[in-house]
Amino acid sequence: MKRMPTALAAALIGSIATMLPAAPAAKLKGSQYAAQSKLSLAAARMAALKLRPGTITDQELEKEKRGSGLRYSFDIMSKGRAYEVGIDAVTGKPLENVPEGHNPD
Repeated sequence: MKRMPTALAAALIGSIATMLPAAPAAKLKGSQYAAQSKLSLAAARMAALKLRPGTITDQELEKEKRGSGLRYSFDIMSKGRAYEVGIDAVTGKPLENVPEGHNPD
C-alpha cells in the first residue's frame, strides 16, 4: 500500500477544514459595556476559572452596585454543581464565588 505524500495530505486536510462551518463565537451578554471595562473578557475568564475550576456555561458583563459598578458574571459547572463567579471588570478583583441558588439570574 502506497502512502500519501505529507504535503498532499496537509493540502487535503486544509481544504476539508475550509468547508466545515466555523465554530460559533462565544456570546457576551452586556457587550455594550465592554468599552467601560479595563479587564478583557479573556482575563476575566481566566480569573474566574482560577477561583472556581470547571466549565463556563454562561457569561455576562453587567452593571452592579458592588465593586466598581461593572462586573463579569460567569456561571461555572464544577464537580456537578453550578456556581456564580463575579469578577470586577475594572479592578479584576473577585466579587463572588457562590453556588447558584434555586432561582439563578
